Parts: sequence; C-alpha cells; structure tokens
Amino acid sequence: MKLIITIDTEEDNWGDYRPTGATLENIKKIPVLQQLFDDYHVTPTYLITYAVAADEPSVGILKPILDQDRCEIGTHCHPWNTPPFDPSHEKSSRRNSMLCNLPFDVQFSKINHLHGTIRKNFGIEPTSFRSGRWGYSEDVARCLYKLGYKVDTSILPYIDWSYEEGPNFSRVSPKPYRCFPETTFKESVNGPLVEIPATIGYLQQNFELCNFFYQRFLQQPLCRLRLAGIFHQLGLLNNIWLSPEPCTGKEMIQLARRMMKKRYPFINMFFHSTALKAGLSHYVKTKEEEQAFLRRIKEFLSFAQGEGIESVKLSQAAEQIE
Repeated sequence: MKLIITIDTEEDNWGDYRPTGATLENIKKIPVLQQLFDDYHVTPTYLITYAVAADEPSVGILKPILDQDRCEIGTHCHPWNTPPFDPSHEKSSRRNSMLCNLPFDVQFSKINHLHGTIRKNFGIEPTSFRSGRWGYSEDVARCLYKLGYKVDTSILPYIDWSYEEGPNFSRVSPKPYRCFPETTFKESVNGPLVEIPATIGYLQQNFELCNFFYQRFLQQPLCRLRLAGIFHQLGLLNNIWLSPEPCTGKEMIQLARRMMKKRYPFINMFFHSTALKAGLSHYVKTKEEEQAFLRRIKEFLSFAQGEGIESVKLSQAAEQIE
C-alpha cells in the first residue's frame, strides 16, 4: 500500500462564495508543512485554486517546491472566484458553488482558465484535479478528459452532499478505479480517466455492511449525533476519514491498518490548507489547535514510515491503476 496526500490549497475565505475579496494568509504556512513532509520523505500533491495560482507571492512559495520535485501541483476549481464569469448562470449561491451544477460550457471555461493560469505561472500541464466542495459529475469528468487530465480525486466515499445541492457519493467506496467520462461513477477497465477517491472507511471489516447501516440510520438528522456517538464508543460502526481535520492520529492509523488488511493499493489523506492557520476554518480555531493539527499529521507520517508505506504523487498513483 502507498500513501497519497492531497491538499486543497486555497484562499482563506472559508464558506465565502463571493467572486472577489479573497485573502491568502494560510499559504504562508506551507513552508512549515512542507518541511514536515520533507522530514518524512513525503511528496504531497497541492491542488490549487485560481486565487492561489494567480497570486505572485503564493506562486513564489509553491513553485520552488515544485521545481525541486518535492511536490506535485494539481488543479482545484472554486467556481465562484474562477474566471470567466457568466452572470446569466452564476448568481452567488450555495448551489452555484458546486461546479457540477453549472452548465457544461461554463464548467469547461473555468477549468480551462485555471489550467492555463497554472501552465503560465508554474510552467507545467497539470493532470490531477479535485472539484471545489466535492462538486463532481460526468460533465466535470468530460471537461477533464477534454483538457488532458489523467486523474480525479473529487469523490468523498459514503457521503451524500444532496443537502448541499451537491452529488451523492453514498454508494461509492474508497477503491481507486478507471472510468470513462460519460460513466465516471462506474469502473471500466479501459477507461482513460482514473478516479482515486479521498480515503474514508470503517474500522470494521465489512465496509458494505457498515455503509448500509450508516446510510440507513446515521445519515438521518434526528438520530445522527446520538446514535453515531453510541455506535462509535461501542466499536460497532466507526466511520473514519483519513484527514487530520476531523480525526485523530490514532483513528487515522487504525483506518490505515484496516485498509492494509483489505489490500487497498493506495490511501489518500486529504485536508485544506486553511487548517494550517488558526481561525480560518472550524477545524482549527486557536494556536493550540494549529499545533495539534500538525502533530496529528506527524503522528501519522511516523506510523507510515515505520510501516514502510511509500509516498507517491497523485499522478504517479494514477499511472499504477490497472
């Protein structure tokens, strides 16, 4: 099993869907994070938004890391602040913050513009992608294929975003697979695109059975918190994200061990760059939590190193999916 780390590398303004006014203070924290990755011989994939790709100081931080082959740069499209803007289709709203809800031509224009900005400022053709807010669909996949992308990581397994007017991934597992753009949620051995979902799983052996109960009972708003806490404490149903934002180092390690036993070829740790600076997200509110966040990453990387789990870029992993 190999480790991928994908970071939504983006502006500070969590939950703000305005097209202008973004700040980028969190990007200044990336050198500290990268040093931690370097210490453990990890090569992360920074999936960057237009605000980051077009910002000279942010490019000045990320490009030397890229040029030294210490990271990969991929694409992360926030439609609300990625040009061009189409007033007839883009009234600022939660629905329109999901890329998959916009017309195909609007989606393509935005991804193409972001792609070109990365090409211009970083001197590369990015081949890895994640939709902002997990807003993925067949139309988005068609855009990626048209632009020469090789791998997507926009799927959050077992999660239904319908309440946010987004896609429903509740029946999708964390298993990587090949697919065709027109049937992006269905595995096709000869598909030109690779889907490597973010890693979410269960500490129990039977993922399908766990997910049945999770969707049937714990996704219901009235009973979710109470039942989820009871089931988690009893060790009957532990839904764990391979992310240092909602989960502890111990929980992530437990999930990785489960994925190893199930012989998954890759695990994909994921988080937002905004978690690097206190006060920018609900995951990290104080300086103490900021340091604790980095400690959780370090704890997991120490485990991975001890287990001999090799780090690979997202695009490298895609090349290994049969």
